[in-house]
Amino acid sequence: MATNCETCANYEYDEYMDCYVCAINLDEDDMQKFLSGSDFDCSFWQNGDEYAVVRKQN
Repeated sequence: MATNCETCANYEYDEYMDCYVCAINLDEDDMQKFLSGSDFDCSFWQNGDEYAVVRKQN
């Protein structure tokens, strides 16, 4: 299962660069996998949807 950076809690807006960036520094192997294709399964991905727990309770 590929992860989507835009839904990750570690995907943050950087005011200096004026764009969204990953707050996690990937090691060389992970960065190579990320750049090689869209099926990268990031082990640092965290659900950035803070309302997901509330929806489960309903």
